[in-house]
Amino acid sequence: METGAFHYRSGTLRCDDVELAQVAGRFGTPAYIYSRDRILANFRRIAEPLRRLNGLACYSVKANSNLAILKLLAEAGSGFDIVSGGELRRVLQVAADPGRVVFSGVGKTSDEIDAALAAGVLMLNVESAGELEVVESRSRHRGSGAAPVSIRINPDVEADTHPYISTGQTIHKFGVPKADALELYRRAARSPHLEVRGVACHIGSQILDVDPFLRAVDEVLALARDLRSHHIPLQLLDIGGGFGITYRDENPFEFDRFFSALECRFRGQELRPLLEPGRSVIGDAGVLLVRVLYVKETQSKRFIVVDGGMNDLLRPALYGSYHEILPLEQRDRTHSPADVVGPLCETGDFLARDRSLPEFKPGDLLAVLGSGAYGFVLASNYNSRPRPAEVLIESEKMRLIRPRETVDEMIAAEL
Repeated sequence: METGAFHYRSGTLRCDDVELAQVAGRFGTPAYIYSRDRILANFRRIAEPLRRLNGLACYSVKANSNLAILKLLAEAGSGFDIVSGGELRRVLQVAADPGRVVFSGVGKTSDEIDAALAAGVLMLNVESAGELEVVESRSRHRGSGAAPVSIRINPDVEADTHPYISTGQTIHKFGVPKADALELYRRAARSPHLEVRGVACHIGSQILDVDPFLRAVDEVLALARDLRSHHIPLQLLDIGGGFGITYRDENPFEFDRFFSALECRFRGQELRPLLEPGRSVIGDAGVLLVRVLYVKETQSKRFIVVDGGMNDLLRPALYGSYHEILPLEQRDRTHSPADVVGPLCETGDFLARDRSLPEFKPGDLLAVLGSGAYGFVLASNYNSRPRPAEVLIESEKMRLIRPRETVDEMIAAEL
């Protein structure tokens, strides 16, 4: 299954106009490859209809935080959703406008809050009563203006996704219950050290059904009306992100239907909608290139051992996630079941299990599709393996945007 920017031409898999075999030859494997044009097309698909609603798209940095990609999106007009002081440093490094940055996350430290207030972020999405107290305290300590806040509401909306990335129900650690929201907003509105700017929610990730998002929007719009009746005005409604992509044969997310429904709901509203797309911008714009090291046959299994594993792409081991795997050279081959496994000393080190795959031989190059989001950002040095290179394809050109880590670099800070 070819997707987006990745397609065969004359029997060779390409990213836009570049043969992926050439990328592997120049930069080695394993390596992450991204399409600039696909990233921008995905972003504009969300940002342009949102602008017509006077809204703002804040790319979710946790999906892929490479500076070159952040710079590309900042130049395209993106705001940013961050969840740590490190991500704040990254968006400031690419000269992003801090006034278009929202700071989410359940565990912000005092130092992170101080850095966000000093930078002048658009708002901090507060996730608990305790956090609201800390933000107020740090704002009082700074003595230079009120801290802009929203409160993340847990709308108790169930979404059909993996339980590890479902975030919108009361059993999850995220946000505050709807029943507690009004009192927290009253506290925030009374404080001279806090400025209430919005209300936020986020129900999960890799969601392909429009309806859960709309139910969540309806919940927070109802809360916004209640707050206005208590003389607590809001400017922004942060709907969050989590729009899914097609990894296998899933029906794509219906963005046209989603934005049409948003337009109906926000018509005549003073609230501006804000979205936090991540996977839907970068997910299908990237692949992981790996090389076959060995083909191992047992009585019950065929193993294709490649040079990239769970240290490079954790999603299959962590979530049991499916990623399509294609050979870079398209040839007529016999298919049979196989596991694609990495070199790590873990049984869970696999990229695919019981997959009908062609016959491969050592040296063959494979592309693991849909790896642009939650790929490199989850990479580790487990088994003391250096992290892979990252390459951005810009039409007919390839640009190294992160060199392959070396063992010397990996151990330099030790002892």
